[in-house]
Amino acid sequence: MRKRYLVLAIAVFSFLLALPSMAYASDNTVDDQAGLFSSDEIQQLNEKAAAIEKKSKAQVFIVTTDDSNKDPYTFADYYLLDTIGKDENGIIFYIDMNNREFVISRSGNMIDYLNDKRTESALDDIEYFMSDQDYFGAAESYLTSVSTFFDKGVPKGHYRIDSETGKITYYKSLTTTEIIIAVVAAAAIAGGFVLLSISRYKLKFGGGYNYPLHEKSSLQLTEKEDRFVNSFVTTRHIPRNNSDGGGGSAGGGGSTTHTTGGGTFSSSGRGF
Repeated sequence: MRKRYLVLAIAVFSFLLALPSMAYASDNTVDDQAGLFSSDEIQQLNEKAAAIEKKSKAQVFIVTTDDSNKDPYTFADYYLLDTIGKDENGIIFYIDMNNREFVISRSGNMIDYLNDKRTESALDDIEYFMSDQDYFGAAESYLTSVSTFFDKGVPKGHYRIDSETGKITYYKSLTTTEIIIAVVAAAAIAGGFVLLSISRYKLKFGGGYNYPLHEKSSLQLTEKEDRFVNSFVTTRHIPRNNSDGGGGSAGGGGSTTHTTGGGTFSSSGRGF
C-alpha cells in the first residue's frame, strides 16, 4: 500500500512539473516588443500557433522590435538559437520596425518543409499586409502558410544547399506507395525463390526429404594475403546555387542554408 501511494505521489509531482512547460509551448509564440498587436490578437496568434506546434513538433515564433540595430537575419537566427537550441525544430517571423525589414528564419525540420520557394511564396502573401501596415494580418498569413506547407509535406526531390561550401544534401524519404511496392516486390521475390526451389529439387512439404550433405558437399580452405597499397578519392566542388530554389513542380526545389552560432538556418526576408 505504501508503495502504491509513493508511485501516485511521483506521478502527481511529475505532472505538476510538466505544467509550466506545457503552458510555455502554447503561450510563448508572440514576443511583441514593438507593441504591434493587441492582447486579443496575441491570444489568437498563440492559439493558431499551438495547433501548428502540436502537429509539426516544431516551435513557432512571432517577434517584433522597434529599437534593434542588429542585422535582422542574424537577430532572427540567434533568437531561435537562444530559445530552442542548435538545430532544433523551429521557425520565426521577425518584424524589425527600426530597420524596416521582415524575415522568416527556419531551423531543424522547418528548413525542409519550407524550402526557399515556399518561403518566398509566404513572404509574397505577408508583403500584401505589411504594405497596408496590417501587422496582425501579416502574422496570421505567416501562420497560415506554415500550416499549409507542413500539411503538404516535404517537397519531392528536396535538398539543402550550404551557401558557404556549395555542398548539396538530398532529403531522402519513402512515400506510402513506395513502401507498399517495396513490400510487395520483396514478397514476390521470396515467394518465387521458394517455388523455384520446390520445383527444382522436387521437394514436398512434410515429405521427410533430407539432402545428402556428406556425400555431395566438400570444403577446401586456402590462405591468401592481400596488401593495401594506396587509394584515391576524387572530390568535386559544387558551385553555389543563387536561385530561389524553384523546381519543376509547385513547391519543388531546395533550401539555401547557412551557419549562425554553430547552428544551421535558412532565412529569407523583405524590406517594407
